[in-house]
Amino acid sequence: MANGWAREGAVQEQIDSTVEDAVSRARSQLPRGESAEFCDACEQPIPQARREAVPGVRFCVACQSERDEDQKRFSGYNRRGSKDSQLR
Repeated sequence: MANGWAREGAVQEQIDSTVEDAVSRARSQLPRGESAEFCDACEQPIPQARREAVPGVRFCVACQSERDEDQKRFSGYNRRGSKDSQLR
């Protein structure tokens, strides 16, 4: 495959690196440890059933839903160096 000045395998390395970063980011956001009794954001009590179902939970359902919506807006990683990719 013709890929300009990049060395052989550079494109696959870039793809692998992007996937590794995404997996690391997702893992870092998984709850761990003991569940909180009160939401870290709004300080409302977290129901016992939720604390048992999600070990390490830190947020109530409403606050977690809001955080999840914010995560959906994350556009990903731009590893391309060309100017046109930065202008999008």
